[in-house]
Amino acid sequence: MKSNLLIIVLAALVLLLGASFVYRFLHPPITPLVDDASERPLVIQLIVSNASGTPGVAKRTMAYLRERGFDVVELGTSADTLKRSMVIDRVGDRASAVKVAQVLGMADSLVTTTIDSTLFVRASVVIGTDFPSLAPFKQ
Repeated sequence: MKSNLLIIVLAALVLLLGASFVYRFLHPPITPLVDDASERPLVIQLIVSNASGTPGVAKRTMAYLRERGFDVVELGTSADTLKRSMVIDRVGDRASAVKVAQVLGMADSLVTTTIDSTLFVRASVVIGTDFPSLAPFKQ
C-alpha cells in the first residue's frame, strides 16, 4: 500500500517537472537585455507614464518591470487619458520595445515607433485605462 502511494507521488512529481520543462521551452523567459549589444550587455532603459487617470499605476508598473530586470529611469503622468496602453520605440529598436510589451502582456500591435533621441531611453511605456488587463495588475 505504501509503495503504491510512493509510486503515485513520484509519478506526479515527474509529470509536474516534465510539464514545467515543456512550458519553459515553449515560453522562454524574456531577457531585459538589448539583443544587438555586441561589446557588453545593455539593459533596456524605459520611461513609464500614467495616462489612465488612476493614481499609482506608473509606480506599480515600474516595480513590475524592475523586478524583471528592466531599468525604469523615469516616471511620469500624462495630462491626457488614453484607453489603450502602448509601448513607444524611441531609438529604432523595435525588438526591445516588443520585449517590453510582451513582459507587460500587451500585443505586439500596441508597439509604435516615434524616434526621440533626446529622451536617452530605448522605449516609453504609456499606461492607459486598460491597465487592469496588463500583467502587473493581474497578480
